[in-house]
Amino acid sequence: MVEDNPHIRQLLQDEIHDEGHRMIGFSSAEDFLAAYGDEPIDLILLDLMLPGMDGLSCLQRLRINPSKDGCPRVVIVTALDDAEKRRIALDNGAEEYILKPDLFLRLPDLLQSGTSVTEEAGRHP
Repeated sequence: MVEDNPHIRQLLQDEIHDEGHRMIGFSSAEDFLAAYGDEPIDLILLDLMLPGMDGLSCLQRLRINPSKDGCPRVVIVTALDDAEKRRIALDNGAEEYILKPDLFLRLPDLLQSGTSVTEEAGRHP
């Protein structure tokens, strides 16, 4: 997961581990992209509003430079309910655009669609 808020990252990590999956967190898009491709990723939960590079720019880079395993599923996670940003994210290959208050309800279904989850955010546990 790429999420700059450490509290949200920890809550998600706890929930994902409770669901039987592994998560790696990264606090910035830059940190995530630097580590991208080091290990297989099934799902990326990508915050839209990040310091430095935003989630949409990160998504575009992922699509331009996929890893050797191909481009993983990407779900944009945001507090911003913006129809234009949603359209851009989906047009650039995001699987979904989920508002943060809805994420915990949707998480079990997202996790069932893949075999493990990697969340990236500066490699903060």
